[in-house]
Amino acid sequence: MRDSTPNSALYVKGVVMDIFTAELIGTAILILLGDGVVAGVLLAHSKAQNAGWIVITFGWGMAVAIAIYAVGQFSGAQINPAVTISFALVDITPWSDVPKYLAGEFAGAGLGALLVYLAYLPHWKETEDPGLKLAVFSTAPAIRDYGKNLVTEIIGTFVLVFGVLAIVGHFAASLTGAVGQTALATAFGTSFVPLLIGLLVFGIGLSLGGPTGYAINPARDLGPRIIHAILPIPGKRDSDWGYSWVPVVGPIIGGCLGALTYEALFAPGAGNLEVLGALRGLVGW
Repeated sequence: MRDSTPNSALYVKGVVMDIFTAELIGTAILILLGDGVVAGVLLAHSKAQNAGWIVITFGWGMAVAIAIYAVGQFSGAQINPAVTISFALVDITPWSDVPKYLAGEFAGAGLGALLVYLAYLPHWKETEDPGLKLAVFSTAPAIRDYGKNLVTEIIGTFVLVFGVLAIVGHFAASLTGAVGQTALATAFGTSFVPLLIGLLVFGIGLSLGGPTGYAINPARDLGPRIIHAILPIPGKRDSDWGYSWVPVVGPIIGGCLGALTYEALFAPGAGNLEVLGALRGLVGW
């Protein structure tokens, strides 16, 4: 089980950040840059209007990477309730810390969505399609079939969590095995693992994002959806609450399955896996 005592070597000039604050900041960065690229592509008269799906998926990937670089040393930058719950399930994150993670993630998602609204303030009135305005904040399926949409979100988040653990596990094992120096492995890991995770999200968006918009993160969808419902956005539609459960339930199921599958395949019968324990060093826990 992870020791939640901060590692003083990771804090520069006395900066200490608790889990809630770190996750709030990290998730706010994620949503600001992620929903921000969606707004740039969809809203009328934006200079990025109609830039396309590749721009959106790449923007989301970079949003993930920057968020991890920003707060990974403080909380591990889980920035996703599906990740938090699945990590707790395999003893990476203590269950006692889960409420602090979830609170920070949902609060940060709401804050990030508010900042996107303010950044694109002149463009809401100029955009006629209310569906595009909602799409800036939350996901929706290309073909509405809740059961099939749920399966898509489960698969996407399975790949996300399994992929994160595979990246970190491979990176830690190869570096420590080849070099034999944990400090050097940690240095390389903190430099490259966030970028690789961002590229993983980029790949998920390209390959699996078409059917549902790849929420793969309950906070990423529900937090901004609530902000959409609250804000005085001119000409907006309803917030599509009928679909809102899919990008919450699907990612949680998929994330848990991804973590459990990784644990079963790479260290059957183990509790707190050594390779998963490497996460703490590689992303700052």
